[in-house]
Formats: sequence, structure tokens, C-alpha cells
Amino acid sequence: MGFEGGVWRLVRREEPVGEIVVEEADFPWLHGRFVPGTAFPAVQPLFARSLALSEAEDWEAFDDAYDEIASTVSMLSPSGPVAEFLLHIQDDRAWFRWSDEPFEDADGPGGGEAGSAGPSAA
Repeated sequence: MGFEGGVWRLVRREEPVGEIVVEEADFPWLHGRFVPGTAFPAVQPLFARSLALSEAEDWEAFDDAYDEIASTVSMLSPSGPVAEFLLHIQDDRAWFRWSDEPFEDADGPGGGEAGSAGPSAA
């Protein structure tokens, strides 16, 4: 499955949080342009906090912060809903990994090093 050019949608209930147009696939991460939707202002502080905690490598706090994102936002791939995802948004850039099955990492969504991959992690 080719990922480049695919549009992934984020929703909060039925409200559009935004779209990610995938520009690069660097397994397991996809990177792309983020286009905010009408619900993004309400959830943007959650993404800012999780990114700051990831950059600070505060994984315990990151996991708690990311749990709030995961309980608030759903991701839809071009072929339908995904079971789990780890998503960072900074300005008009987004990078994420996803799974059709829940992540098995016992350390939570950050998974230690997984949360640290930033926009330059290519």
C-alpha cells in the first residue's frame, strides 16, 4: 500500500479536527502536511502539551497526556478507522504511526523512544 498522497482524517466525535496529507513514509512513521479543521482549536493544547513532554523525554507524563488525546480524537485512514495511533502535530506538520490492532507496547503510546521521533526523524 502506497502512503504518499493519502489523506488521513482526525475527528472529535463527528467534528473535523483536521486532515493529514501524507508526503513521506519512513516506516513506522508517516509524515505530512496538517490542515486544521473546525475542532482543532479545542484540542490543539493537548497536542502542544504531548509534544513538549515528548521533547523533554518525560515519558510518564507523556503517556498520561497522550491518553487524553487518544480518548478525544479518532483517526481515519484512507481505508477506514484505525485502532490506535501515535500522532504529533506542530504548526502545519504532522507525523504519526498507526495500527489496525492496539499497540502491544506495555509502556503506553509513547513507548519510550517512539514518542521522541520528531519532524526531523527521517
